[in-house]
Amino acid sequence: MENETKKDKIQVPISEKFMLTLEETAAYTGVGMQKLREISADEHCDFILWIGRKRMFKRKKLEEHLEKTYSI
Repeated sequence: MENETKKDKIQVPISEKFMLTLEETAAYTGVGMQKLREISADEHCDFILWIGRKRMFKRKKLEEHLEKTYSI
């Protein structure tokens, strides 16, 4: 009965997600979570969407940013 009432969570591969959590972004990019917090703290950062206090990374915009960045 318990299995019937719980909905199965849809699993989407990180490479197909539009937005990533801090932890997913660290795993996806290999950049540490503290460095990701640091580079995304600017209010003009265009690859971050704040949902309340939760920081979400726009995957494609982050990829574009990292592609053109020499050093972080």
